Amino acid sequence: MSPDSTFDAADAAAPHVVDTTMFWSPTGGGVRRYLLTKNAWLRLEAGWRHTILAPGAHGPSCADSGGLSLPLGGGYRVPLERRRAAAAIAARRPDLIEVGDPYRLAWAALDAGQRCGVPAVAFCHSNLAAMASLWAGGEGPLARTAHRAAAAYLARVYRDFDLVLAPSRAMVRALRAMGVEGAKHQPLGVDTHEFHPRRRDAAWRHGLGVGPNRRVLLYAGRFAPEKHLRVLAEAVERLGPRYLLLAVGQGPTPPRGAQVRVLPFEHGTRSLARIVASVDGFVHAGDQETFGLGVLEAMACGIPVAARGAGGLSELVADGAGLAVRSNRVEDWTEAIAALFSSDRAPAVRLARERAEAHDWSVVLPLLRRRYEQLMNAHAAAGAQPEETQPCVLWHSGQTATLAPPGGAISSFGTGTKDS
Repeated sequence: MSPDSTFDAADAAAPHVVDTTMFWSPTGGGVRRYLLTKNAWLRLEAGWRHTILAPGAHGPSCADSGGLSLPLGGGYRVPLERRRAAAAIAARRPDLIEVGDPYRLAWAALDAGQRCGVPAVAFCHSNLAAMASLWAGGEGPLARTAHRAAAAYLARVYRDFDLVLAPSRAMVRALRAMGVEGAKHQPLGVDTHEFHPRRRDAAWRHGLGVGPNRRVLLYAGRFAPEKHLRVLAEAVERLGPRYLLLAVGQGPTPPRGAQVRVLPFEHGTRSLARIVASVDGFVHAGDQETFGLGVLEAMACGIPVAARGAGGLSELVADGAGLAVRSNRVEDWTEAIAALFSSDRAPAVRLARERAEAHDWSVVLPLLRRRYEQLMNAHAAAGAQPEETQPCVLWHSGQTATLAPPGGAISSFGTGTKDS
């Protein structure tokens, strides 16, 4: 795809933000929802231009970066060619670049930012160090070594960004402990108009074949090992046939069991909100979450929540807005799910709704825009200049097109080679 030409000359003066990430799947995910929501808000509310460059991204203001499919990756693909990715970003002549993963595209974003003379922002949507530890067994010397190596890598890749953001204070603390001293808290959000208790639909439950006395627990999101869906399925089984775990999403490790029902990923926001508002409780056992959009959406719908008391989830359910489960032992989850129905949850539900309203996109996205504006103004005041113009290889065609002002040789940022 050639550089975007969807804006007319009247839009040329509007700031142009280019987002790039490998965390883009045709079956959803929190990063995808964040980017699509931000895309609509920046264009319609702020009057800015916004482009999403990601593997498999299609549609208005989107471009497919290409990438290699990951085995058991739940639809994610990883771009491998740093130079071509940097050229694709630079060809869109951004005023600011944001990258949503710490892998190849992060280095490409740094290259493109230097080439264009514009600020580069990193948004930390995943805790790579915690994930590395999990992949290495979760505990023991190998897991600790994997954690240290991943933390050192994150500190290195984030060192050259103008701004590093994280969606929870827990992730900010983790980044600072790794050496990313300038990390700042930028929460994500929820559409509290769409995700609302009024979306509850008895007809939907009837169509699902679920009686009024059945206790339906929902998990909505990717089916991945770090979500610990097996624990939820076992807890529901222990509680007896009155309980049902409804899992909505897609991925390599769906939950299984006689009291588990799996539904495909739901594309429509209104349709998803109807499902969330029509269940009896929301459960999330993930212990690697940097935020937890699904939990926040359930809170907005007035649904009682039990979530793992770790990472970003612990902040959302803090102060009694939900039940924080202290471990991923099946016994603890069995007790927590039963507690959702054993006491008056109305005060918690009210607090949860208030917390969701404080995270409405209309609140958090203006904060993000102000961060962008401050960064672009500071960059301009410092006299940042693009490198000398030179031909740039476009993404798909292999053609060359001289960029003005972007250009110049792509420098090495400490990983791989100059053209890696």
